[in-house]
Amino acid sequence: MESIAERMARAGITLPLQRQAQGNYVPFLIDGSQLWISGQVSSCAGKGIIGRVGDDIDVPTGIAAAKLSGLNLLAQIHAALDGDFERVRQVVRITGHVQVADGFVAIPQIMNGCSDVLVEALGDRGRHTRTSVGAYRLPGGHAVEVDAVIRIAA
Repeated sequence: MESIAERMARAGITLPLQRQAQGNYVPFLIDGSQLWISGQVSSCAGKGIIGRVGDDIDVPTGIAAAKLSGLNLLAQIHAALDGDFERVRQVVRITGHVQVADGFVAIPQIMNGCSDVLVEALGDRGRHTRTSVGAYRLPGGHAVEVDAVIRIAA
């Protein structure tokens, strides 16, 4: 059976460096069999996808922003579990916030970028419940921010 690391390598998924907390909070917390991950914005190596979907950026760029946030979630999972993705039992929940222009309603379509990368990386373990919310502003002006709850093996 293919490991998650092998699956990710085959899919060409490269993880960004783990983002450090930008304030008085932790990037992740393990509580028993749950891994809670703080919001991950659409940024990598100091470069981000900034702007409001439907105004400053188009739908494909918004989807790319959500994918980047998903890759940052995977980087946090990797850090929290000391690189052992096999401890992931299920991504239980993600909440996605998309910075949108007035009247933009295709928020779930944007969040599919994050959902797709989680399933591509983790297979059925990446399938999750989800809430997608449009926001007026997000930290640093990033287009997308996503947090997650993951069930893990002890």
